[in-house]
Amino acid sequence: MDRRLPPGQRWIDHPIVYDIAPVPAAETRDFRLRLWGSVEDPLELSWEQLLELRQETVIADFHCVTRWSVPDVRWEGVPARSLLEHVRLLPGTLWVMAHGREGYSTDVPLAYFSRSDTLLAHSMNGKPLDEEHGAPLRLVVPALYAWKSAKYLTGLEFLQRRRPGFWEERGYHPRGDPWREERFR
Repeated sequence: MDRRLPPGQRWIDHPIVYDIAPVPAAETRDFRLRLWGSVEDPLELSWEQLLELRQETVIADFHCVTRWSVPDVRWEGVPARSLLEHVRLLPGTLWVMAHGREGYSTDVPLAYFSRSDTLLAHSMNGKPLDEEHGAPLRLVVPALYAWKSAKYLTGLEFLQRRRPGFWEERGYHPRGDPWREERFR
């Protein structure tokens, strides 16, 4: 299992919870996921519409920039790349800004967003996401540090030019690859 551990990381049993601000409560009946920006067909999905999309399960290690990793987290949700079929990206789109309902944002390179293991997850380890882990929906990008897996997801903004998100404005690396220890700029 140590070959699965990126440099500078240690294994723990459960993800440690971090939030940037108090998180407003959310009900799935009021949920909307907005997709806009550098796309031909902007889209807004209700919770029911999101669940009607193709669902997949991804089992992946989860790595935090603060040097902990959790092995074999089971995520269930909508493959991120399947959303690209619905919005049709404009030429030159290279980034995705994920927006959370508490004001959090993070920029994700489109190449990572469109990987087969990137999900819009509604379940973790066989249970619906609880509030502390991003309920009702979070972006999960297993190939990058966990700050790129935005919790409380409400929107995906597609960009042609990079715009830093919350932690990136505070000196975190634009990409955040744990195997390259891309923690800070």
